[in-house]
Amino acid sequence: MTQRARELRQAFIRYFEEHGHQAVPSSSLIPQADPTLLFTNAGMNQFKRVFLGQETRSYHRAVSSQKCLRAGGKHNDLENVGYTRRHHTFFEMLGNFSFGDYFKEDAIRFGWEFLTKSVGLDKSRLWITVFREDDDAEELWKKVGIAPSRIIRCGEKDNFWQMADTGPCGPCSEIHFDQGRAVPGSDRPNGEGDRVIEIWNLVFMQFNRDASGTLHPLPKPSIDTGMGLERLAAVAQGVHSNYDSDLFLPLLSAIAARAGREYGKQEQTDRSMRVVADHLRAITFLMTDGILPSNEGRGYVLRRILRRAARHGRLLGIIEPFLHDLTGTVVQQMGDAYPEVRNAAPTVAEATKGEEERFIATLDQGLPILSELIAKTRSAGGTILPGADVFKLYDTYGFPMDLITEASREQGMTVDEAGFDAAIEEQRTRARKTSGFEQEIARPAVADLAKRVGATTFVGYDQLESDSIVQAILKGDRLVKEAHEGDEVEVVLDVTPFYAEGGGQVGDQGVLVGAEGRLDIKETTRPVATVILHKGTVTTGRIREGEQLHLSVNRTTRQDAARNHTATHLVHAALRDLLGPHVKQFGSLVAPNRLRFDFAHFRPLSSRDIDEIETVVNGEIRRNETVRSEVMSIQDAVAKGALAFFGDKYGDEVRVVTVESFSKELCGGTHCRHTGEIGLFRIVSETGVAAGVRRIEAQTGSGAMAMMKKLETEVRELSELLKVGPSELVAKTRKVMAQLKDKERELEELKLKMASGSGVSATARTIAGVPVHVQRTDGLDMNGMRALADQLRDKLKTGVVALGAAMEDGKVSLLVVVTKDLTGKIKAGDLIKVMAAEVGGTGGGRPEMAQAGGKDSSKLDASLEKVFGLVEHALQR
Repeated sequence: MTQRARELRQAFIRYFEEHGHQAVPSSSLIPQADPTLLFTNAGMNQFKRVFLGQETRSYHRAVSSQKCLRAGGKHNDLENVGYTRRHHTFFEMLGNFSFGDYFKEDAIRFGWEFLTKSVGLDKSRLWITVFREDDDAEELWKKVGIAPSRIIRCGEKDNFWQMADTGPCGPCSEIHFDQGRAVPGSDRPNGEGDRVIEIWNLVFMQFNRDASGTLHPLPKPSIDTGMGLERLAAVAQGVHSNYDSDLFLPLLSAIAARAGREYGKQEQTDRSMRVVADHLRAITFLMTDGILPSNEGRGYVLRRILRRAARHGRLLGIIEPFLHDLTGTVVQQMGDAYPEVRNAAPTVAEATKGEEERFIATLDQGLPILSELIAKTRSAGGTILPGADVFKLYDTYGFPMDLITEASREQGMTVDEAGFDAAIEEQRTRARKTSGFEQEIARPAVADLAKRVGATTFVGYDQLESDSIVQAILKGDRLVKEAHEGDEVEVVLDVTPFYAEGGGQVGDQGVLVGAEGRLDIKETTRPVATVILHKGTVTTGRIREGEQLHLSVNRTTRQDAARNHTATHLVHAALRDLLGPHVKQFGSLVAPNRLRFDFAHFRPLSSRDIDEIETVVNGEIRRNETVRSEVMSIQDAVAKGALAFFGDKYGDEVRVVTVESFSKELCGGTHCRHTGEIGLFRIVSETGVAAGVRRIEAQTGSGAMAMMKKLETEVRELSELLKVGPSELVAKTRKVMAQLKDKERELEELKLKMASGSGVSATARTIAGVPVHVQRTDGLDMNGMRALADQLRDKLKTGVVALGAAMEDGKVSLLVVVTKDLTGKIKAGDLIKVMAAEVGGTGGGRPEMAQAGGKDSSKLDASLEKVFGLVEHALQR
């Protein structure tokens, strides 16, 4: 009998291969055939287009072990993980599929034979459910040897499957396993408890449901089955919880060792360990498939999973980052079945650690406030945390709402969600008013115009000139019949070659020329989907509604923008090749004179990374690859490998821009016809713009050439200044910098010597046996002040040192040092706050050392004089 999960997975694939099935590798957790789906949540996802008749394969039978995730969207098991024996975020679904080949008889025979012969499950403990009207399925189960008393008919809720409200559907038959009396629950399928659990679902796709709900027989009925490996492993290994199978025990052991606990001893601790174990698998596989923590879409789900695991780690007593270490256990356990996790292991560990560190900072701020809020509510006799208070914790400290809810539940409390929602909506309303967003989107003249005129036809992909009829003229928010010289207007045309700003690319510039006048266009926008506005100034004569104009796009700015846009696609592809599939475009700016590309990544790029990206992009430019564009359905585009991202809005048809085999993206912008037209690519800078988001700014073509010329000029000027050739410039600069550093050190030592000399004005008193040294140190920076304070402290052995320096800009620096033996009574931070207030500043620090800055140097002496009284007061307490 096969027992171990790895052997069960292999046995399943091998069994169906022996019965004519093609073994198909697992697809990504990011659905490639359906960008509207949050995550791959079933084995059939990658075959959806085959079942719908939109795609054909070279085989008619398939078998797979599919990576799946249910955490977000319609299928969301996140909140149940840890609290039950069988819920997971990440899991593996074993499935066999028939695309119009075999049907019920073979599907039932295969299922029965694999479970009873290959796995060796006890036949007497198996139950079967069938759809109430499916006589065929019941007879076929009897034929393979199931007793009629073990077959139960059920309704649509349990035994009828459909892909959507319309489309392929059909009855299904489920195989259930009785775990025995040791497990609480009903002794029949679909009852209370977990005693009898479903292990395999066989779906018989034999109908097509139309819009009216009528079922029509499919010409080629198909089979779709799904069985969770985690549940099969538990059943095959004779354990009553998926977490007691060999898929989870190594992880649980590693977690227990890290926490200094033992699994199976205390339910609350066990629950947290189950949460961490489950979530570690999800974290590892999500990052492997290119998802990074963020505040939107799939990245937000990953962030919730990771932070939930981190919080449960803290409940186990682990306060430092630890998840990143334990992802290695997942890699070790799953790397044979899914080699991609091995390749991504360093990225997974590094990205996980970064997110853990950010979350620990959030927890350190938020947990004490949440605990205080729970205690306050409980002392008032309540069990519901006020929504306004919860919102403050969420908004001010970034504490996640789902963790607030879960932490409250653990303390027997609930959250006033209605109050929380009301506070969020109030904040959004304020933000809209403050930003002027409401005014921006509520431009009645444009909305009315869109209803009055037809859609503008864009022809600018293929031509830069056209003739067009003026549909409307807007002067401000007022429609006018004509515009005269000097008027700034927005014009709507029936046809235009002018590209409207969108997808990060700025709008075209150019001229509109009529029989009586000329309009210079500086900006082209699309405020609503159907209308393109051409904004500019009438430079001569007049233009009138209804007249024909000749339109000419500025070729130079269009071509420069096209170079930069094609370059962003090359940069995106190069980044994904170099850094991994987690790289995703977060935004871009494509202008004629520059490009900016924001992307998901968890650390700054090294100089070597930047060199590599430039080398790869310039290599594609030199190859002069053809840039092609095609219009197709979103499904076809994604099936052909075009990058599409969950949450982005796509129409029924999309434009796909392809650079040979190097890049394929959905894009509505304008591009070069060959990569060689870009000429040259140079990165200007690489910076961070937000947590997990990096930005590259670059130049192409003449801009890149001008940048290189400028650098050459600067190198030449530096060479002349330092009186060496360009090849010796680096060595000479290092030498000069070393000499400068030596001189700066000598200067600081001289300043320190002068500040500590006998002629320096300092005041020293002894207060209640405690030496207090107060001194002005004008001219010393904070580093020098710290060095002097260390000298004075070592000289005093016990006491207080207070230093203050007036700077050339009128600002003040303050420093207080207290020897460790006195910090029980005198705290440097307490002294510095009062001193800083005197000079109009703020400060803080540790009990033994604190520093501050101020704005009013005229009050410095008074600030320093306060120290004596403050020390005396502290000693009297």
